[in-house]
Amino acid sequence: MDDESIKAIVAEIEPLLVGRAPGKLFQLGPLSLAIDFRLRDGYLFISAEPGLPRLHLIKRRVRDLEKQSIPSTQFALALRKELAGATLRALKKDSADRVVRFRFACKDELEAKERTLIAQLTGRSANLFLLDSRDTITHQLRLARAGQQIGGEYRLPGGGQPRIRERGTSPTVREGSTGEPLESFLAGQFDSLSAALDVHYNALMNAQALDAKASQVRTQLQREFARTERLLKRLRDDLATHADAEQQKRLGDLLLANLSTAKRSRNRVKLIDYFSAEAPLIEIEVDGKLTLPQEAQRRFALYSRSKRAVRQINSRIGVVKGELDVLDSQRTQLEELIAEGDGTALEKLLSVPSALAGGSKRKPEKKIPGVRRYVSSDGFEILVGRASRDNDHLTFKVARPNDLWLHAGDYPGSHVVVRNPTRKDVPHRTIIEAAQLAAHFSQARKDRKVDVHYTPRKFLSKPKGAAPGLVRMSRFKNITVAPKEAAERI
Repeated sequence: MDDESIKAIVAEIEPLLVGRAPGKLFQLGPLSLAIDFRLRDGYLFISAEPGLPRLHLIKRRVRDLEKQSIPSTQFALALRKELAGATLRALKKDSADRVVRFRFACKDELEAKERTLIAQLTGRSANLFLLDSRDTITHQLRLARAGQQIGGEYRLPGGGQPRIRERGTSPTVREGSTGEPLESFLAGQFDSLSAALDVHYNALMNAQALDAKASQVRTQLQREFARTERLLKRLRDDLATHADAEQQKRLGDLLLANLSTAKRSRNRVKLIDYFSAEAPLIEIEVDGKLTLPQEAQRRFALYSRSKRAVRQINSRIGVVKGELDVLDSQRTQLEELIAEGDGTALEKLLSVPSALAGGSKRKPEKKIPGVRRYVSSDGFEILVGRASRDNDHLTFKVARPNDLWLHAGDYPGSHVVVRNPTRKDVPHRTIIEAAQLAAHFSQARKDRKVDVHYTPRKFLSKPKGAAPGLVRMSRFKNITVAPKEAAERI
């Protein structure tokens, strides 16, 4: 509040409050109080918030104040105790600064005493103080600067130097100042200055709350958008690695067609390219441990695997592009809601769950005890057990039948589960990353290569009376990987 507005509000509330006794006190915020003086016009509201220090009357229902109240601070408890049975004798504003003094006369069983409540509405140094009859500070709402400490005599902020505005000058109205409500009141738009101030500050607080919500939603959407774009890039990079699928099939066919004419030297072989019009002689690299028919079968297997991978990756790319479209639409919606000032709709937008995590429609648990959480390059959630009992809980309580289960072969270690909400195959890259985690969290973690067994959870069972962590696999596959934490830790 500026100087002129404080003068005006003190002039308005002084005749209403002087001679009255303070009653119930409501702690409406860490730095805000409402005091009941049993007025028809409401409650005295005082706030020492550095950004919006203010003093005026508010009209509220008791139930609303009780609902808004928080546990009382030490200052509020002391104020309630010291002002019990007191009467407000004087209410004045200091001419030197934006400081208002409430002087109370109190009576106890032994003697009469005086107490002064200081409302220091000075921006960053805003504070509330309780003084004794000698103007010594006995309690303070906020930790005060030097020169305003408990046990010392109260002095104005700034070392006690008065800051008197020259006569005839008026304060500059800044954003958040009270020049506008004072002008509105003087223009007859409100019955009281308190009503104008209450409307003004409520609008400011609502605008701040809206800005905070908007910033939170914007940050969340930006984070999700960036994460989804990274996933799309990884998928496209992975798709590029399968671009030579047709070439693998072509080389496999040439190997079989050249079985009788091929000229081989260790891991190099010369073949006639029957697919070219001129049938030139070409040279390719092969596995030195395999025969040419075996090399041809290896090439066909690579072709088949790449074809499956391309289908899966293209499908996943389509899903991720759809997620990007949704996020982009939400960003547009966010800006529209900000322009409209719709805080309720912002709350709903803030609560929209992410569409990521492998396309899962299952609501993820907030926290699973005894489990490390990762996300694969393909967006699938990977869970890693810690101790033996955690492994049992993860495998037989948390994992679903179609989830993929992994464990280092022939070595004690963590159970690893890849969440798979559909019946589709888990991408090969995700299997590799999960297997690397299973190897890393096992007693074989120092080995260069580790065999890892993997199978859908539905092919596991627990032998009767078996120790924690021990399972039986009715069928499984094997993969050899290097131990490492390749996936992103959540």
